Amino acid sequence: MATSSLSGNFSVLRHSETQSRSLLLLGGSSVKLFRSKHEASTCHGARVAAAVPRASAPEVAVVEKGREKVRVLKLGLICGGPSAERGISLNSARSVLDHLQGDDLHVSCYYIDCNLNAFAISSAQVYSNTPADFDFKLESLAQSFQTLSDLAKHLATAVDIVFPVIHGQFGEDGGIQELLEKYNVPFVGTGSKECCQAFDKHKASLELRKHGFITVPSFLVQGYETDKSELSEWFKKHQLDPDLGKVVVKPTRGGSSIGVGVAYGVNDSLVKANEIMSEGIDKKVLIEIFLEGGNEFTAIVLDVGSDLDSFPVVLLPTEVELQFRGANDVKENDAIFNYRRKYLPTQQVAYHTPPRFPLDVIENIRKGASLLFQRLCLQDFARIDGWFLPNSSSKLSPFSQSEFGRTESGAIIFTDINMISGMEQTSFLFQQASKVGFSHTNILRSIIHHACLRFPNLASVSGISGQLPSRSKSLQRNKSFSRREGTRKVFVIFGGNTSERQVSLMSGTNVWLNLLAFHDLEVTPCLLSPTSECASSIDMGKKADDVMNRTVWSLPYSLVLRHTTEEVLDACMEAIEPEHAAITSELRKKVMNDLMEGLKDHNWFTGFDIADDLPVKFSLRQWIKLAKEVQATVFIAVHGGIGEDGTLQSLLDAEGVPYTGPGAMASKICMDKVATSVALKHLANSGVLTINKDVRQKDDLSNKPINDTWHDLTRKLQCQTLCVKPAKDGCSTGVARLCCPEDLAIYVKALEDCLLRIPPNCLSKAHGMIEMPNPPPEHLIFEPFIETDEIIVTSKFEDATGHGLTWKGHSRWVEITVGVIGKRGSMHSLSPSVTVKESGDILSLEEKFQGWSP
Repeated sequence: MATSSLSGNFSVLRHSETQSRSLLLLGGSSVKLFRSKHEASTCHGARVAAAVPRASAPEVAVVEKGREKVRVLKLGLICGGPSAERGISLNSARSVLDHLQGDDLHVSCYYIDCNLNAFAISSAQVYSNTPADFDFKLESLAQSFQTLSDLAKHLATAVDIVFPVIHGQFGEDGGIQELLEKYNVPFVGTGSKECCQAFDKHKASLELRKHGFITVPSFLVQGYETDKSELSEWFKKHQLDPDLGKVVVKPTRGGSSIGVGVAYGVNDSLVKANEIMSEGIDKKVLIEIFLEGGNEFTAIVLDVGSDLDSFPVVLLPTEVELQFRGANDVKENDAIFNYRRKYLPTQQVAYHTPPRFPLDVIENIRKGASLLFQRLCLQDFARIDGWFLPNSSSKLSPFSQSEFGRTESGAIIFTDINMISGMEQTSFLFQQASKVGFSHTNILRSIIHHACLRFPNLASVSGISGQLPSRSKSLQRNKSFSRREGTRKVFVIFGGNTSERQVSLMSGTNVWLNLLAFHDLEVTPCLLSPTSECASSIDMGKKADDVMNRTVWSLPYSLVLRHTTEEVLDACMEAIEPEHAAITSELRKKVMNDLMEGLKDHNWFTGFDIADDLPVKFSLRQWIKLAKEVQATVFIAVHGGIGEDGTLQSLLDAEGVPYTGPGAMASKICMDKVATSVALKHLANSGVLTINKDVRQKDDLSNKPINDTWHDLTRKLQCQTLCVKPAKDGCSTGVARLCCPEDLAIYVKALEDCLLRIPPNCLSKAHGMIEMPNPPPEHLIFEPFIETDEIIVTSKFEDATGHGLTWKGHSRWVEITVGVIGKRGSMHSLSPSVTVKESGDILSLEEKFQGWSP
């Protein structure tokens, strides 16, 4: 019973000529990636493509609630910075803004660019995909400050307290903290001196060793003239082969695995170290032994002490497991927890909270991280990473009895200290906090209130406890579903079995979290379970009975906060396993008791707001029946497959269940790129063109000679290079530029071998990692590859100053995107945007869905 008209996510190429303009429609879908509260609260939306700067909206603090005036805490949120992590910083700022802005807490946003220029920005700019989306417009759209000192002077009068969410340099190395301290601006987090010491991995290692912690043996490289003989002696001392010994090379002052790599032997180590220095990542480099057989973990520490008494409590740690999914995956011998695995929805990493370690190890991790937090004089919160080395795998030299980290099961080593933990929606901070009863809003407000205690003029602030969001509802079988007066039930469904399922999880998570802020809604997150990875497209035929027997999980709060649908499903299975559930429950109670020891003294803390619910399993038939019984509206966030081809829409229509997005017929047309072209052919005279397509079966590509297929395609499409894409998938999955028969052969081979990804630069023209559909599609579309012009940022225009975009090239084609939203009969477009690719010819996952700032 959908109420909106045809809407979706379209890719468009715009052709600009002196006398005429055309739009070339490449494809579409009915679900988009929602990033903002405004987007998520609108039921019917779409995305097409185009590029116009978005006007900034004024921020107004609400100072009255009903007739009662409330104290508004003014918070300055600072993001950006000079490091490659500034895109992640923007994502963190977006989460903080989503979960903190309220009647009693007003957030003003500030941004520091890669050259340390400071600006006051609008909240609309925080919702950009990457800093590059608005960097070039700052001079015209944002308030600039002449110097960082001017920013600090402004903050001293404009806000009560600053929350820096700059990751890496200038954010965690003490830079921003020193500036704020100089002008007496209160801020959240650790002081400048302590940040400087903890951020430098070499200094931190020395300090940890001084305090009795086990540390990883390391060698410091300073400058290009390192004595090779000294490094060779270090290799021998630690029983490493000087020619082939495996080590990790990392910048001393870098974060998020940027610049971290594996090297073999002395010569290779120095080459990798020199690369880090020559690329400007750092002037000093650490070479450490590779911890073979170790298990990586990370732990959030929350200070719940009063006044000047620190009382750090470590939440449930998370085990980081690198995974390779059989022979079909591209295995890396030098696999580490790098930037891509940390921030992109990849199946190459899985997280386990709590870790699958012996209980004595988990307790010692918590004890050690708390002690480390105190010894290094950290404040408010931090994230501490490390390794657990079972006795059987430890190759370190024997430890002295006095060193902390020895357990009966093995050694615990703390390696990295993050003063400003990432705060993306599914980050470790929120994962671990939700496991012990904190919602996103509750943990963030707890951190801010604790910081306020250090400043006399803010210590009495009690209003910022505020109203927490309405709780996420987990469905339970055989229970009454009475509706709270004045509320509407919403089921947000995401996941599925297409190659877009990970992006669907991101969309659904954002929708669910943002809808929680509306107190007239009761929102339940639901996972459409992925089917077996070994199944083929044919095996997953969509007969009505087969579809209705698909599994849907109603999820508790903490289980949604994962990076992949497979990880969510594994967490569901773990949660209902009796032994695992008992262990997790016991650990949760212990952490919550530790937290309450400190929180009970704070009158602003109103209690934990996330219950320890279990996931509930339904068939799709049962789930739709339940939605009808409780009069729920279904928010469809399933990308591809039954979520966008009209199948789910038809099933909901049959039961009279209202849902978001287009109806069954419109969904079916939009999902099929060929059908979309046919449906829009009559608009050609109006300047809306569709690109020529040729559809081929996967089996035909395998069975016919590659050269014959290539020549047939290029002849029919009248082009020299091709763009190949799955017929019914999107989001850059399986999309590649093919320049010759050899490229086609590599692509077809990847389909035959069911590869999950094609490694960078395997094709004749340079490209990044190509994520492949899983399972491989039965049909593929070939199109002429459209050469788009390069869009570059320029510093000057003729007769004008400032920055802007310049269209560089002669084809006059450029990719744009535009959102379309509204109800049937009253659709309207949002401001369009231009697509600027950082590298290659096809948008990568990083460029499309992640704050990537190379």
